[in-house]
Amino acid sequence: MKQLDVKKISIANIPVDAIPALLDKEKIAFQKLDEVNWKEDYPYCPNVKFRLAYAKDAFLLNFRVTEESIRANSSADNGPVWTDSCVEFFSIPNNDGIYYNIECNCAGTILIGAGRDRENRERAPKEILDQVLRWSSLGRSPFDERIGECSWEVALVIPFTAFFKHNIESLDGQSIKANFYKCGDELKTPHFISWNPITLDTPNFHAPKFFGTINCL
Repeated sequence: MKQLDVKKISIANIPVDAIPALLDKEKIAFQKLDEVNWKEDYPYCPNVKFRLAYAKDAFLLNFRVTEESIRANSSADNGPVWTDSCVEFFSIPNNDGIYYNIECNCAGTILIGAGRDRENRERAPKEILDQVLRWSSLGRSPFDERIGECSWEVALVIPFTAFFKHNIESLDGQSIKANFYKCGDELKTPHFISWNPITLDTPNFHAPKFFGTINCL
């Protein structure tokens, strides 16, 4: 499985829409997100890359996407954002088997869940969701599917409080398991791609055994 070394940077007085410029300044490199795991049924692979850094109390996550169509129907947090143009960050911040799914559509609407498997997941409460800062190059308003190639970008500041089943004070020097995804279940061209490959018969991102490793330097 892949590994990613993640640099610690300061985000003091930095608004979320300035995160991409900050990551440029800090020379945080983009990673390709291009594993097409179910090629027979879902061969399409949009152009997706991501980069990750962390601060004393948050992850900084930036995705850039070019795809054949875009959609942001989900207007409320914890809704079905995976049916839209959606990017995702799954991780295990502790060694107790609980993993988190943080999903964000192209308009910055998010979903956060926690649990040990795909079923019976607990959704983050509103006060936790509201702590995740988001910026989208497309704005924050929902919209129906737009056909035609489009490029878009989102930036997220994900405080460690988003891992609401745990009390994480620091990740300095720690390694955690994680995977990153791009999907669009109800787009004109559905797709399911990942950072680390998933060798299952049908699309399923809730597969911690295929997570890679993030090393927080």
